Amino acid sequence: MQFEEMGNMSGKTLMLLPGTCCDWQTNFGTVIPFLSEKYHLICVNYDGFDGSDAIFPDMITVTEKIEKYILEKHDGRIDGAIGSSLGSSFVGQLIMRKKIHMDHGIFGSPDLDQSGKVSAKLQSMLVVPLLTSFTKGEKKRNKTKEKLKSIFLMDDDAAEKFVNCFSKFSPESIKNEYYTDLLTHLEDDIQVEHTKAHFIYANKMGEKYLKRYKKYFHDPDIREFNMQHEQWLFGGAEFAAPVLKAIDEFMEMPV
Repeated sequence: MQFEEMGNMSGKTLMLLPGTCCDWQTNFGTVIPFLSEKYHLICVNYDGFDGSDAIFPDMITVTEKIEKYILEKHDGRIDGAIGSSLGSSFVGQLIMRKKIHMDHGIFGSPDLDQSGKVSAKLQSMLVVPLLTSFTKGEKKRNKTKEKLKSIFLMDDDAAEKFVNCFSKFSPESIKNEYYTDLLTHLEDDIQVEHTKAHFIYANKMGEKYLKRYKKYFHDPDIREFNMQHEQWLFGGAEFAAPVLKAIDEFMEMPV
């Protein structure tokens, strides 16, 4: 595991938790210059995605390591955490488990998929080989980059960095991350005193995800944006600016 702290060290603490098959450098690289002006950032790379030889074990083991770090380095309390996609599953677990405290849990347009073992295994057998095949051959690599640029309006540099994630990390780590995320369930109607759940809802994902946010968390603060899944992280200032403004508003809310 890798924890790197940076930014405005006198500002509020904000933990950044990347999504599937990503490190924080790729996932949050475009917005860190803006976030670091105001916040004391705690950037996390999970086992298997931290440049070491470790393999991602499972979601709960990694959650426990995050909790241990917060307990030891920040006296068990941070002001906020933002999860990108799968990273939001960690935000949810950190809130639900109550081993540490955060004032603001920010969910970056997650799908929050949950399933049983059989379904999770079948999905992993289908999806993981697809993810790891994106960079097999120059033709397929270029096709993947063009699709990312078309859907998310990424520039060449962002698309190149994102595609690299599919080839630089171990397929076993990708499989374990994807599979155990499906098996790591959230309770319904989670409510923790002095903690507020905030959701960045990318409406182009579809309303079924909006229903999940309301199912798992009690009275969540949901902000709707006309964009694709996590487009604010890769699609340029047009998408990033309003979301960054919302994050500032989240972090200033009383809890």
